[in-house]
Amino acid sequence: MQLYDTTVQSRLLLGTALYPSPQVLNEAIAASDTEIITVSLRREVASGADGGPDGRSGAGFWDSLRATGAHILPNTAGCHSVQEAVTTAQMAREVFDTSWIKLEVIGHADTLQPDVFGLVEAAGILSRDGFQVFPYTTEDLVVGERLLEAGCEVLMPWGAPIGSGQGLRNPDGLRAMRAHFPDTPLIVDAGIGRPSDAAQAMELGMDAVLLNTAVAKAGDPALMAAAMAQAIAAGRAGFVADPMERRNMAVPSTPVLGLAELA
Repeated sequence: MQLYDTTVQSRLLLGTALYPSPQVLNEAIAASDTEIITVSLRREVASGADGGPDGRSGAGFWDSLRATGAHILPNTAGCHSVQEAVTTAQMAREVFDTSWIKLEVIGHADTLQPDVFGLVEAAGILSRDGFQVFPYTTEDLVVGERLLEAGCEVLMPWGAPIGSGQGLRNPDGLRAMRAHFPDTPLIVDAGIGRPSDAAQAMELGMDAVLLNTAVAKAGDPALMAAAMAQAIAAGRAGFVADPMERRNMAVPSTPVLGLAELA
C-alpha cells in the first residue's frame, strides 16, 4: 500500500490511546503487525516529566514508540478550529520529526463529526506548508474532492462516531467513495468495534483500517489486535478475489442437466 512516498505491507493502522499500561500497548502493537501507529501531541506531552525528545516531556512513551519500528502518524485529536489544528500539527512535526499528520478538526461535540469546512481549509494550509495530510473526514464525495484539491493524497472516512464501536453505519456511502476515487487510498477511521466490521470495510474495497478503542478496551487487547489484523487480511483477499453478486433467488449448485429421471 502506497501512502504518499511510503510503502507499507500491513493494512492495519493502530492508535495508542486508552491502553491500561504501556506494556499492554506494546503487546497489542506487536500482535497487530502494524507498520503505522498514531499518537496525539497531547498524549506525548502528558506521558511524563522526565525529559522527552530534545528535552520535551514524555521520554518514556516516545522511546517505547520508537522501539516498535513503526511509522509514527501524529494526529490533531481534540482540535475544534482551523488555527488549533494547524498549530498542533506544526508542533507535532517538531516533536515527532515527520511531515505526516492525521488531521482532525472536530465540528460536533457529541458525535465528534468532522467540521468538513474547517478540515478542507486546514488541509490546504498544511499541504502548502509541506505536510502529508491524512484527513479524518466523512463519506461525502464533494468533501473528498475538495480535500484532494487542497493537496491530500489519502482520505480517511469515518465508519461511525469515534469510539462508538457501531461498525459501518453507511456502507453504501463507502462503496460510492471507492467507485468515485478509484486511485486514492481510502482508510476507514473510527467506529470499528469488531473484527467483522474491519473485514466488511475491506470487502467494500477500502485500502486500510485505522482503529484504537476496539483494541485498547478489549478484555485482551493483544488477542483483539491479532484478530483485527486477520480480519483485515481476509477482507482484503475477499475484495481482490472479486466475490459473486448477491441474488434474490436460489440457484442450485449441482447442475440439473444429466440427473436421472425416475419413472
